[in-house]
Amino acid sequence: MPTVARPKILIVDDREDTLFAMESALAPLGYPVDRANTGDDALKAVLRGGIAVVLLDVLMPDVSGFEVAHYMARLEQTHDIPIMMITGAGQDPALALKAFELGVADYVVKPIEPWVMRTKVRYLYETSMRLRALRERLHSYEDEEHPAYPRPGFEGSPLSRPA
Repeated sequence: MPTVARPKILIVDDREDTLFAMESALAPLGYPVDRANTGDDALKAVLRGGIAVVLLDVLMPDVSGFEVAHYMARLEQTHDIPIMMITGAGQDPALALKAFELGVADYVVKPIEPWVMRTKVRYLYETSMRLRALRERLHSYEDEEHPAYPRPGFEGSPLSRPA
């Protein structure tokens, strides 16, 4: 039986030193990590699949973190991937609000304590894995000969109103 690769954490930042620092901070978790230097490369990586969590820089020169998050939220294959947006722009409530309106899971200001990053990423990764497992169970159940919905005898029958 072939082994399935564990989903990765995708770290996206336009600065190589930041990518290295975040990758080093996450190393004790033992999760596989992938990197992207641009928003465009990040989108390509998530579309290829196998990504469990995205750590996404807010301000990048080509495609911003907001644009990546917006695009991911619109696609069925990527809208459930948790995104932690990371910014070096300091505390800015307007940027944080914009991020949360896009549906990101977390918004963090640099510098980040390594243990805080590990704790947050571990939670997002494990949650992503649980969601993936539930989705696989649902698909396997739907693929069985007797789908859960509609149940026999209920096809096309209207629901009655409670009295």
